[in-house]
Amino acid sequence: MQIDGKVAIVTGGASGLGQATAEALAKAGANVALFDLNDQLGEAVANTLGGNGMYCRVDVTSEADVKNAIGAVMARFGSLHVCVNCAGIGTAAKTVSRGEPHSLEHYVRIININLIGTFNVLRLAAVEMTKNSPEGVSGERGVIINTASAAAYDGQTGQAAYAASKGGVVSMTLPIARDLARDGIRCMTIAPGLFETPMAMSLPEKIRTGIIAQLEYPKRFGMPSEYAGLAMHIIENAYLNGECIRLDGASRLPPR
Repeated sequence: MQIDGKVAIVTGGASGLGQATAEALAKAGANVALFDLNDQLGEAVANTLGGNGMYCRVDVTSEADVKNAIGAVMARFGSLHVCVNCAGIGTAAKTVSRGEPHSLEHYVRIININLIGTFNVLRLAAVEMTKNSPEGVSGERGVIINTASAAAYDGQTGQAAYAASKGGVVSMTLPIARDLARDGIRCMTIAPGLFETPMAMSLPEKIRTGIIAQLEYPKRFGMPSEYAGLAMHIIENAYLNGECIRLDGASRLPPR
Protein backbone atom coordinates (compact mmCIF):
# COMPACT_ATOMS: atom_id res chain seq x y z
CA MET A 1 0.00 0.00 0.00
CA GLN A 2 1.27 3.43 -0.91
CA ILE A 3 1.51 5.58 2.24
CA ASP A 4 1.24 9.05 0.72
CA GLY A 5 -2.27 10.42 1.15
CA LYS A 6 -3.45 7.60 3.39
CA VAL A 7 -4.95 7.91 6.88
CA ALA A 8 -3.47 6.08 9.87
CA ILE A 9 -4.26 5.52 13.53
CA VAL A 10 -1.34 4.95 15.91
CA THR A 11 -2.20 3.93 19.46
CA GLY A 12 0.35 4.88 22.08
CA GLY A 13 1.40 7.52 19.58
CA ALA A 14 2.49 10.11 22.14
CA SER A 15 5.84 8.46 22.90
CA GLY A 16 8.24 5.63 22.14
CA LEU A 17 7.53 3.24 19.29
CA GLY A 18 4.18 4.85 18.54
CA GLN A 19 5.61 8.36 18.29
CA ALA A 20 8.40 7.24 15.96
CA THR A 21 5.88 5.44 13.74
CA ALA A 22 3.51 8.40 13.66
CA GLU A 23 6.34 10.72 12.67
CA ALA A 24 7.52 8.36 9.91
CA LEU A 25 4.00 8.02 8.53
CA ALA A 26 3.45 11.78 8.49
CA LYS A 27 6.83 12.34 6.83
CA ALA A 28 5.77 9.90 4.10
CA GLY A 29 2.61 11.93 3.46
CA ALA A 30 0.01 10.16 5.62
CA ASN A 31 -2.55 11.83 7.86
CA VAL A 32 -2.03 10.45 11.35
CA ALA A 33 -4.29 10.25 14.40
CA LEU A 34 -2.57 9.65 17.74
CA PHE A 35 -4.62 7.64 20.25
CA ASP A 36 -3.20 8.02 23.76
CA LEU A 37 -4.00 9.04 27.32
CA ASN A 38 -1.17 11.53 27.78
CA ASP A 39 -2.81 14.77 26.67
CA GLN A 40 0.29 16.93 27.02
CA LEU A 41 2.57 14.68 24.99
CA GLY A 42 -0.17 13.71 22.54
CA GLU A 43 -1.00 17.31 21.67
CA ALA A 44 2.69 18.19 21.42
CA VAL A 45 3.47 15.35 19.00
CA ALA A 46 0.34 16.07 16.94
CA ASN A 47 1.40 19.70 16.64
CA THR A 48 4.78 18.69 15.23
CA LEU A 49 2.94 16.83 12.47
CA GLY A 50 1.18 20.01 11.39
CA GLY A 51 -2.01 19.60 9.40
CA ASN A 52 -1.23 15.91 8.99
CA GLY A 53 -1.73 15.13 12.68
CA MET A 54 -4.47 15.00 15.27
CA TYR A 55 -4.63 13.78 18.85
CA CYS A 56 -7.50 11.86 20.44
CA ARG A 57 -7.66 10.98 24.13
CA VAL A 58 -8.43 7.26 24.05
CA ASP A 59 -8.55 4.44 26.55
CA VAL A 60 -8.00 1.50 24.20
CA THR A 61 -10.04 -0.79 26.45
CA SER A 62 -13.13 1.43 26.06
CA GLU A 63 -15.42 0.67 23.14
CA ALA A 64 -17.02 4.11 23.43
CA ASP A 65 -13.66 5.92 23.46
CA VAL A 66 -12.40 4.09 20.38
CA LYS A 67 -15.67 4.50 18.45
CA ASN A 68 -15.77 8.23 19.22
CA ALA A 69 -12.13 8.72 18.24
CA ILE A 70 -12.50 6.81 14.98
CA GLY A 71 -15.57 8.93 14.27
CA ALA A 72 -13.45 12.04 14.77
CA VAL A 73 -10.79 10.67 12.42
CA MET A 74 -13.39 9.94 9.75
CA ALA A 75 -14.91 13.40 10.16
CA ARG A 76 -11.54 15.10 9.71
CA PHE A 77 -9.76 12.91 7.17
CA GLY A 78 -12.64 11.02 5.52
CA SER A 79 -11.20 7.50 5.55
CA LEU A 80 -8.95 5.06 7.40
CA HIS A 81 -6.32 2.79 5.85
CA VAL A 82 -3.72 1.90 8.50
CA CYS A 83 -3.91 0.96 12.18
CA VAL A 84 -0.70 0.54 14.19
CA ASN A 85 -1.27 -0.63 17.76
CA CYS A 86 1.60 0.37 20.07
CA ALA A 87 -0.32 1.13 23.27
CA GLY A 88 0.64 -1.16 26.11
CA ILE A 89 2.02 -1.46 29.62
CA GLY A 90 4.65 -3.71 31.15
CA THR A 91 5.05 -4.30 34.86
CA ALA A 92 6.54 -7.30 36.65
CA ALA A 93 5.18 -9.56 39.39
CA LYS A 94 5.97 -13.16 40.27
CA THR A 95 3.28 -15.84 40.40
CA VAL A 96 4.03 -16.24 44.11
CA SER A 97 6.19 -13.75 46.00
CA ARG A 98 6.91 -13.83 49.73
CA GLY A 99 4.00 -16.18 50.26
CA GLU A 100 1.53 -13.98 48.41
CA PRO A 101 -0.10 -14.82 45.04
CA HIS A 102 0.17 -12.66 41.97
CA SER A 103 -2.51 -9.96 42.07
CA LEU A 104 -5.41 -11.01 39.86
CA GLU A 105 -6.33 -7.36 39.38
CA HIS A 106 -2.82 -6.65 38.10
CA TYR A 107 -2.96 -9.63 35.73
CA VAL A 108 -6.35 -8.65 34.32
CA ARG A 109 -5.26 -5.02 33.81
CA ILE A 110 -2.27 -6.03 31.67
CA ILE A 111 -4.38 -8.45 29.60
CA ASN A 112 -7.08 -5.80 29.18
CA ILE A 113 -4.73 -3.12 27.88
CA ASN A 114 -2.19 -5.13 25.89
CA LEU A 115 -4.41 -7.81 24.37
CA ILE A 116 -8.06 -6.81 24.59
CA GLY A 117 -7.26 -3.15 23.94
CA THR A 118 -5.35 -4.09 20.80
CA PHE A 119 -8.23 -6.18 19.51
CA ASN A 120 -10.78 -3.52 20.46
CA VAL A 121 -9.05 -0.90 18.33
CA LEU A 122 -8.28 -3.08 15.33
CA ARG A 123 -11.77 -4.56 15.05
CA LEU A 124 -13.36 -1.12 14.93
CA ALA A 125 -10.70 0.26 12.59
CA ALA A 126 -11.18 -2.71 10.25
CA VAL A 127 -14.85 -1.85 9.78
CA GLU A 128 -13.87 1.51 8.29
CA MET A 129 -11.16 -0.09 6.16
CA THR A 130 -13.70 -2.39 4.49
CA LYS A 131 -15.33 0.73 3.01
CA ASN A 132 -12.20 1.74 1.07
CA SER A 133 -11.85 1.16 -2.65
CA PRO A 134 -9.42 -1.68 -3.44
CA GLU A 135 -5.93 -0.54 -4.39
CA GLY A 136 -3.14 -2.02 -6.50
CA VAL A 137 -2.73 -5.50 -7.97
CA SER A 138 -3.71 -7.05 -4.63
CA GLY A 139 -6.88 -5.00 -4.16
CA GLU A 140 -5.77 -3.76 -0.74
CA ARG A 141 -8.10 -1.81 1.53
CA GLY A 142 -6.17 -1.66 4.77
CA VAL A 143 -3.23 -2.72 6.92
CA ILE A 144 -3.20 -3.56 10.63
CA ILE A 145 0.07 -3.80 12.57
CA ASN A 146 0.06 -4.98 16.17
CA THR A 147 2.87 -4.90 18.71
CA ALA A 148 3.79 -8.02 20.65
CA SER A 149 7.16 -8.55 22.36
CA ALA A 150 10.07 -10.96 22.48
CA ALA A 151 8.57 -11.84 25.87
CA ALA A 152 5.80 -13.66 24.01
CA TYR A 153 8.44 -16.31 23.23
CA ASP A 154 10.89 -16.08 26.14
CA GLY A 155 9.15 -14.31 28.99
CA GLN A 156 11.34 -13.58 31.96
CA THR A 157 10.81 -14.09 35.66
CA GLY A 158 7.88 -11.92 36.76
CA GLN A 159 6.46 -11.60 33.24
CA ALA A 160 3.61 -14.13 33.39
CA ALA A 161 0.95 -11.48 32.73
CA TYR A 162 2.98 -9.49 30.20
CA ALA A 163 4.10 -12.57 28.27
CA ALA A 164 0.55 -13.92 28.20
CA SER A 165 -0.80 -10.64 26.85
CA LYS A 166 1.84 -10.43 24.12
CA GLY A 167 1.54 -14.14 23.33
CA GLY A 168 -2.14 -13.53 22.70
CA VAL A 169 -1.30 -10.75 20.26
CA VAL A 170 0.99 -13.14 18.36
CA SER A 171 -1.59 -15.94 18.34
CA MET A 172 -4.44 -13.84 16.99
CA THR A 173 -2.41 -12.49 14.06
CA LEU A 174 -3.07 -15.32 11.62
CA PRO A 175 -6.78 -15.82 12.35
CA ILE A 176 -7.40 -12.08 12.03
CA ALA A 177 -5.53 -12.05 8.72
CA ARG A 178 -7.71 -14.94 7.57
CA ASP A 179 -10.88 -13.24 8.80
CA LEU A 180 -10.08 -10.06 6.86
CA ALA A 181 -8.55 -11.62 3.73
CA ARG A 182 -11.67 -11.31 1.61
CA ASP A 183 -11.88 -7.62 2.53
CA GLY A 184 -8.35 -6.94 1.32
CA ILE A 185 -7.06 -6.08 4.81
CA ARG A 186 -3.73 -7.44 6.03
CA CYS A 187 -2.78 -8.09 9.67
CA MET A 188 0.82 -8.30 10.84
CA THR A 189 2.57 -8.23 14.21
CA ILE A 190 5.99 -6.95 15.27
CA ALA A 191 7.62 -8.50 18.35
CA PRO A 192 10.28 -6.02 19.53
CA GLY A 193 13.11 -6.93 21.84
CA LEU A 194 14.57 -4.28 24.13
CA PHE A 195 14.07 -0.78 22.76
CA GLU A 196 14.93 2.75 23.85
CA THR A 197 11.42 3.56 25.02
CA PRO A 198 10.36 5.45 28.17
CA MET A 199 9.87 2.08 29.87
CA ALA A 200 13.41 0.89 29.13
CA MET A 201 15.02 4.27 29.74
CA SER A 202 13.67 4.25 33.29
CA LEU A 203 15.76 1.19 34.17
CA PRO A 204 18.79 1.75 36.43
CA GLU A 205 22.06 2.02 34.46
CA LYS A 206 23.46 -1.11 36.15
CA ILE A 207 20.53 -3.18 34.92
CA ARG A 208 20.73 -1.67 31.41
CA THR A 209 24.44 -2.47 31.21
CA GLY A 210 23.82 -6.04 32.34
CA ILE A 211 21.10 -6.53 29.74
CA ILE A 212 23.23 -5.13 26.92
CA ALA A 213 26.09 -7.48 27.85
CA GLN A 214 23.80 -10.45 27.17
CA LEU A 215 22.65 -9.26 23.75
CA GLU A 216 23.98 -10.66 20.50
CA TYR A 217 24.36 -8.04 17.76
CA PRO A 218 23.95 -5.11 17.79
CA LYS A 219 24.91 -4.82 21.46
CA ARG A 220 22.49 -2.03 22.25
CA PHE A 221 18.81 -1.42 22.73
CA GLY A 222 16.78 -1.00 19.57
CA MET A 223 15.84 2.47 18.37
CA PRO A 224 12.18 3.46 17.89
CA SER A 225 13.06 4.54 14.36
CA GLU A 226 13.97 0.90 13.59
CA TYR A 227 10.52 -0.25 14.70
CA ALA A 228 8.97 2.53 12.60
CA GLY A 229 11.06 1.50 9.61
CA LEU A 230 9.75 -2.06 9.80
CA ALA A 231 6.17 -0.83 10.19
CA MET A 232 6.57 1.31 7.08
CA HIS A 233 7.93 -1.64 5.10
CA ILE A 234 5.04 -3.84 6.21
CA ILE A 235 2.56 -1.26 4.99
CA GLU A 236 4.25 -1.00 1.61
CA ASN A 237 4.91 -4.72 1.08
CA ALA A 238 1.57 -6.26 0.12
CA TYR A 239 2.84 -9.83 0.42
CA LEU A 240 3.45 -9.58 4.16
CA ASN A 241 0.39 -10.94 5.95
CA GLY A 242 -0.58 -13.11 8.90
CA GLU A 243 2.89 -13.26 10.44
CA CYS A 244 4.82 -12.01 13.47
CA ILE A 245 8.31 -10.61 12.90
CA ARG A 246 10.81 -10.55 15.78
CA LEU A 247 12.76 -7.31 15.85
CA ASP A 248 15.35 -8.04 18.50
CA GLY A 249 18.89 -8.22 17.08
CA ALA A 250 18.92 -12.02 17.56
CA SER A 251 18.58 -11.63 21.33
CA ARG A 252 16.85 -14.23 23.47
CA LEU A 253 15.73 -13.06 26.87
CA PRO A 254 17.38 -14.90 29.80
CA PRO A 255 15.27 -16.09 32.76
CA ARG A 256 15.96 -12.83 34.61
